[in-house]
Amino acid sequence: MAGENDASASALPVDWQDGVFVGRIATDAGPSPVLVVRGEAFDMSARAPTVVDLVESGDFSASGGVSLGAFGADLSRLLAPVDLQCVKACGVTFALSAIERVIEERARGDSSAAADIRARLESRVGGSIRAVVPGTPEAAELKRALIEDGLWSQYLEVAIGPDAEVFTKAPVLSSVGPDAEIGIRSDSTWNNPEPEIALLVDSRGKAVGATLGNDVNLRDFEGRSALLLGKAKDNNASCALGPLVRLFDAGFTIDDVRRAEVRLRIEGEDGYVLEGTSSMSQISRDPLDLVRQTLSEHQYPDGFALFLGTLFAPVQDRDEPGRGFTHKIGDRVTIASDRLGRLTNRVVTSRDAAPWDFGIRALIANLAGRGLLETSK
Repeated sequence: MAGENDASASALPVDWQDGVFVGRIATDAGPSPVLVVRGEAFDMSARAPTVVDLVESGDFSASGGVSLGAFGADLSRLLAPVDLQCVKACGVTFALSAIERVIEERARGDSSAAADIRARLESRVGGSIRAVVPGTPEAAELKRALIEDGLWSQYLEVAIGPDAEVFTKAPVLSSVGPDAEIGIRSDSTWNNPEPEIALLVDSRGKAVGATLGNDVNLRDFEGRSALLLGKAKDNNASCALGPLVRLFDAGFTIDDVRRAEVRLRIEGEDGYVLEGTSSMSQISRDPLDLVRQTLSEHQYPDGFALFLGTLFAPVQDRDEPGRGFTHKIGDRVTIASDRLGRLTNRVVTSRDAAPWDFGIRALIANLAGRGLLETSK
């Protein structure tokens, strides 16, 4: 992986040569875990055939790895940086996203009805919901007031109530990585990216690192009914992660996640450009509390990746006034944060995205054929 070009360099964190990262690359033999340590890449498959094995070992030195030279971030070879981990996600963890979810619900997925509902909700609950701490007596009092006003919603329940929304985002091994196509359903007419930070958590519940993610959302589907969450969230190529997981160490900690700025840029083939920034400091629930709630009454023997939710909800009109934003095929979506890098994907329909055909059986067969399964014991 020696060598580096402008495009690949821009995908890396500003201080990438000071950090330790884990990821996956496509090799001629099959997918392999890699460690990037102080700028040098190591194929770790001989010691740890999967990212899960590497994480569960707790050893993030390059011992036993094969040097690939100076890391050049060859994006054509980078895969999503998780493999056998479950991919979980938290929703409505920011006040603004809570308001937008209520709008989707009230509009029944009709984008043209959203503007009037947004104005009413923001005038009534915008300030209150931003100030309240979820699960507190003050939150319960706000709930009572909103019920009396006829403004209560199931989305406000998970925004300010004691229990966070935690759902399964994608099947194991189905996530896509940097520069891959990302999919929206072909029958969706109102949808958007969700730029987020995702934590990598081991089987013991310890958050070991963080990466960027796009938790693609179909606003029309979820707006029609929360029971359509599965169709709104889990489709072919609808989950992107990467470019690498930055491991926590003395120079990068969970506090860096708590104060991170996440930037979004959408560039359409029609010349449309949308930009936005969200601050993790405005999250309503602490990232480690979201990890705790995910682990409540559930075990994850292979660990999990956890999307932490998004502040960004694009409401700018793209075409017709009052219709808001929705994706068009060919949109280039870039999610960036200084210390995590840059994740870029091109939007297509889930039907047209590369089919997901490398699952758990294929991975086991590949590792067995490479003689690597004994390594994981």
